[in-house]
Amino acid sequence: MSAPPPSQPPQPPPPTLVQPAPRKPAPRRRLWWHRLIFGLWYRPVEVLDEARDRSAWSAAVLLSLIGGGIGVLSADAFRGQWAADRSAALQLAGLAEAGVLAASLALGAVTHAIARTLGGSGRFAPTASLFIVLFWVTDLPRLGIAAWLPTDATFVQAATWTTWGFGYVLAVLLIRGQHHLSTLKSLTSVSVQMLTALALLRLSLVR
Repeated sequence: MSAPPPSQPPQPPPPTLVQPAPRKPAPRRRLWWHRLIFGLWYRPVEVLDEARDRSAWSAAVLLSLIGGGIGVLSADAFRGQWAADRSAALQLAGLAEAGVLAASLALGAVTHAIARTLGGSGRFAPTASLFIVLFWVTDLPRLGIAAWLPTDATFVQAATWTTWGFGYVLAVLLIRGQHHLSTLKSLTSVSVQMLTALALLRLSLVR
């Protein structure tokens, strides 16, 4: 008597023609200016993570104009020109503001270019605009203090080093998040710009 044939394993059911719709990712909430600007001070890691791959050109331009305006109004050269010829003083202020905008854009562009050269994968608009934002966000307190106190005052110098160091840390966190670089490469990406800004703008080595 022959043995019964082995039973066949159960076949999987045929695929259905109706496939479930893929889930859409949850929409990212809008990052308002006040949350970006003030959040960089009291929860910077969370804000920079939320701002990843987002550009902030409007905030960058606004902060550049405010920072440049405070710097111009507190300069002795502008005050002397204002007393002599207000029309010329306004023209001087306009040229200074344009220069501040151009310099800010250059800082952001150089930061992005160095990060990409070191192997970063971030986009230009988020990197450049957010770098400008954090640069001026950390420098505005120092500008406000220096507008009323002498540049070589101890309190001004302390504020200069404190805000610059905090801005340096934020810049490194920004490059790490936007370009997915190591901490060492992120430090390299922002070192030239931050040291130049420290020498020219904050310590007033060039007058």
